[in-house]
Amino acid sequence: MAKPKKKFEPVSLPMLPLRGLMIFPHMVLHFDVGRKKSIAALEQAMLGDQRIFLVAQRDVDVDDPAIDDIYHVGTIACIKQVLKLPGDNIRLLVEGKHRAVLRAVTQEEPYFEAALDELIPQGTVVSIETDALLRTAHHYFEEYCKMSGRVSGETMQSVMEIEDPGQLADVIAANVLTKVDDRQELLEEFDDLMRLEAVCAVLVRETELAGVEKKVQARVRKQIEQNQKDYFLREQIKAIQTELGDKDAGDVEDLRERLEKTPMNEEAADKARREIERLSRMAPGSPEIGVSRTYIETLLDLPWGKNTPDNLDLKRARRILSEDHYGLDEVKERVIEYLAVCRIKNNLKGPILCFVGPPGVGKTSIVKSIARALGRKFVQMSLGGVRDEAEIRGHRRTYIGAIPGRIISSIKQAGTMNPVFLFDEIDKMASDVRGDPASAMLEVLDSAQNNAFRDHYLEVPFDLSSVMFITTANSVDTIPRPLLDRMELIEVSGYTEDEKLNIAKRHLLPKQIEEHGLAAKSVRVSDKMMRELICGYTLEAGVRRLQRTIGKVVRKSAVEMIDEGVETVTVTQEKLTKYLGAPRYTYEKAGKKPEIGVVNGLAYTVVGGDTLQIETTIMPGSGILELTGNLGDVMKESAKAAKSYVRAHAEELGIQQDFYKKLDIHIHVPEGAVPKDGPSAGVTMTTAIVSALTGIAVRQNVAMTGEVTLRGRVLPIGGLKEKLLAAHRAGIDTVIIPKENLKDLEEVPQKVRDAIRIVPAENVRTVLETALCEPLKKKEDTVHA
Repeated sequence: MAKPKKKFEPVSLPMLPLRGLMIFPHMVLHFDVGRKKSIAALEQAMLGDQRIFLVAQRDVDVDDPAIDDIYHVGTIACIKQVLKLPGDNIRLLVEGKHRAVLRAVTQEEPYFEAALDELIPQGTVVSIETDALLRTAHHYFEEYCKMSGRVSGETMQSVMEIEDPGQLADVIAANVLTKVDDRQELLEEFDDLMRLEAVCAVLVRETELAGVEKKVQARVRKQIEQNQKDYFLREQIKAIQTELGDKDAGDVEDLRERLEKTPMNEEAADKARREIERLSRMAPGSPEIGVSRTYIETLLDLPWGKNTPDNLDLKRARRILSEDHYGLDEVKERVIEYLAVCRIKNNLKGPILCFVGPPGVGKTSIVKSIARALGRKFVQMSLGGVRDEAEIRGHRRTYIGAIPGRIISSIKQAGTMNPVFLFDEIDKMASDVRGDPASAMLEVLDSAQNNAFRDHYLEVPFDLSSVMFITTANSVDTIPRPLLDRMELIEVSGYTEDEKLNIAKRHLLPKQIEEHGLAAKSVRVSDKMMRELICGYTLEAGVRRLQRTIGKVVRKSAVEMIDEGVETVTVTQEKLTKYLGAPRYTYEKAGKKPEIGVVNGLAYTVVGGDTLQIETTIMPGSGILELTGNLGDVMKESAKAAKSYVRAHAEELGIQQDFYKKLDIHIHVPEGAVPKDGPSAGVTMTTAIVSALTGIAVRQNVAMTGEVTLRGRVLPIGGLKEKLLAAHRAGIDTVIIPKENLKDLEEVPQKVRDAIRIVPAENVRTVLETALCEPLKKKEDTVHA
């Protein structure tokens, strides 16, 4: 098919750039003009033949376009109407005539004058292909109109009557295409048949899209109609219930609205939805209404999806932890490690930590500081004396007055899903016929299971994996092994005298002064008097009693301030005795006269380390071993093992070999009202027996700890740090420890290590050589008093 040649004629016209729109030939368009250059171009066109070149801008945000900001193909239009609007704006009505190509801009001020090549239509050669293309375009446009419903019937009829391919392509494009870029692409196609073919492809695509849109709209409309129907029916039910005097109908709707806004998991949402429907069908006045409503409100009140953002500033966390607590370096370092990993991995599960240590060392208060450092909410649950499993998991709703467990209640109280949760005194839990709460804690403190914790009351899974669980205990001995295995143990040891002095000066004294309403530094206590207070009036691993004692001093000082009319009080030795009385505790200092059969042992108790004097005496008898002092089974067995060792090695120890037939041995551990147990007094008892049988005195500046075997080996023990702290407090300068415990000396403060001579022992011979005042001599006959 022969195509007519294109004919271009040069012409010069005023140019008006258009923003966000463009015009095709054969198209009538009205728009507003407000830019000064555009108004000037319009005025120039009106002075001439009322023709103007309209071309689209590439970027609608450019207010003063340059030649590169506009397309180079536009439309020459004829101005049909000009209407002046308020505010210096003009509304135009124009009709597109011919395409034109911009060759150059000959003038930019006060308006654009453009040199153009105007495309003069030459008509299209009639052929079978042309007729087929026209018919196809008419068919596709008719289908598009029926499918989309966006084109009026009059417009469709007028388009169906167009027989010129170029005009048909332009009119269809003007009615179908919405994007300026798509329109410009068709405007720049000068061949009528190629342009009409491209329009046919656009019509096919737009018809398919319109069909899909129609289906989507139908589905959405159906859903909206169903929702409107449900809403209408609920409103009718609500009106009927109001007429019947049912006041709960409005509450049900409020619960429904809250449910839609609460981002709970699918199972919980389904459970709440079914319970709300059940509530809506209950008869007014039914006793089940209150139970059902309470359950739904409990579900909705939980902090589903609410998380407190962590403050991951390591410097700030270190500062807060150091401000609140002195020492506790291992605890602080573990918190800093957690924050550092959280900065790298956002979805880290909350750690499960267990702080083990004597009372009063700051286990509970450091947890509050951890919550403050992280920027999280803090909740606390005391497990001391808890015997009922329902305290942890809640009561089933079949019981009257059922409530959720204390874990869910605490999470609800916190208002967030990632608080710092403290289980205090986890070693004080007990079990009876009502269940074993320690077993119920297994799921809570297992990071692999607690993401779907099921409270008996809720009966739906609740995610606890973001919670930072921290537990405290005085001893791990009473914690069940499976529960202990789920926690990361961090030992919090007792404080040395220097640490207590720093804590008292930095924290306890200022806090007590503030709590009693006194001015800062109004009560002055020197380091010497503070040490006297610590050593003479308190005996503990922690600082709880020290805090109460300082509080008493502050109160006595307040009375003196008022009586004497002074503003400050300096605590002296005389005033300390006046306020608190005579010192209650005295420490045996090193250098005391050596004694026969008396040995300093070291013990580790729930309140920290302590010194333990073991006394042994011998008397004529039949070889009976008498043990007193409220000793446990393990300690009694240690005494028997010590006697057997001495009997087996009597000759090399310089002891009469038949002593076990003629002499009774009595071992007593003072403070008989205090129960004592454990194997670590083995070497102490052995030394006491040897001293009593040989008559060789034991140095009282020496203390010892270690388990002894029948072959005389010294086995490792626990609680070395606490035992050395106790020895340091008592003024002992030499301590014998098992050699295998040398690795534990890293935990002991450097000042204590410098003050005490540590003697590692592998066997009893080393212990005896260090502790006894005289060397042992091998004798055949030793006389005993």
